[in-house]
Amino acid sequence: MVDVSRRSAGVLCQSRDLLDGGKGIRFTVRHQGKALPAFLIRYRGRPHAYLNQCAHQSVELDWNEGDFFDREGELLICATHGARYCPETGACAGGRCNGRGLVRLEVVETGSQVCLAERDGVHLLDVETQGQPSR
Repeated sequence: MVDVSRRSAGVLCQSRDLLDGGKGIRFTVRHQGKALPAFLIRYRGRPHAYLNQCAHQSVELDWNEGDFFDREGELLICATHGARYCPETGACAGGRCNGRGLVRLEVVETGSQVCLAERDGVHLLDVETQGQPSR
């Protein structure tokens, strides 16, 4: 098993709790000096994390907490204005994002956990579980 303690900013969830194309995990990071909402999803077997801010307007993507995917489970969608993003890259896939993508956060999956990687001054502040902060 790989030791993630040196590379990890914190545990986001247990791997088994993040279902492919399912509900995302919401969390809060300190990024560029600000506390910002973020989310974690699994797509095609791999975890991906982004700041929870639509590129069209700085609104959170999920209207219903944790629902980031479209009905087909193929694209991330902003519930407010319908901007669509590729789950693997955060790149704009259509709608009002006008070519601007989501801000990607690096995650590491080792053993049975998905962790936020310690990178570029991004620090984990809080992880939400069923709408309530877990810490």
